[in-house]
Amino acid sequence: MKQIYVHGLGQTSDSWTKTIDILQTTDYSLCPNLPDLVHSKEVTYDNLYAAFSDYCNQYDEPIDLCGLSLGGVLALNYAIQYPKKVRSLVLIATQYKMPKKLLKFQNLLFRFMPKSMFQQMGFRKADFLLLCETMMELDFNNSLHKISCPTLLLYGEKDTANKNASIELAELLKNVELKTIIGAGHEVNIESPQELAEILHAFYERMS
Repeated sequence: MKQIYVHGLGQTSDSWTKTIDILQTTDYSLCPNLPDLVHSKEVTYDNLYAAFSDYCNQYDEPIDLCGLSLGGVLALNYAIQYPKKVRSLVLIATQYKMPKKLLKFQNLLFRFMPKSMFQQMGFRKADFLLLCETMMELDFNNSLHKISCPTLLLYGEKDTANKNASIELAELLKNVELKTIIGAGHEVNIESPQELAEILHAFYERMS
């Protein structure tokens, strides 16, 4: 059984290292680096999702998907399109209907940031801007009924921008748990890896 951990925008695959080390699941945990998946293609959401789908589809057995923010959106999209391929789903700070005002504000901030700040994140500044622009119309609300696997929804206590989406998702999905990580903000895999690992361990144990 493969567990696939998907990082958020502005993170890299290394953002999951501490959590996975605590879980002691390195033998079957996978952390794709999203910029590497799209290679030389234009970094639109459709291209990124197609590359992510190809990555997941290379494994014949059902997979456990865990994604944060952008990674959660990709994981949610995949679970909707391939419900039989996903044994379990963990969505951290994940929007199911893109908040256009938030994305526009985020893009405005990106435009004023120097290109040098994006180098360590894998995507170029232009990639950040294009990716956010092409996500504006995403809305999975009418497709959520296709997901039937056990689902865990998480958000950091201080992550006010994504708290409501997680609470709403808990009402729209079946077979779901909702948990708050106290004291954490948006990037719980970096800010609270110990608590996150303990929650994930308990969740996966219940399915074994």
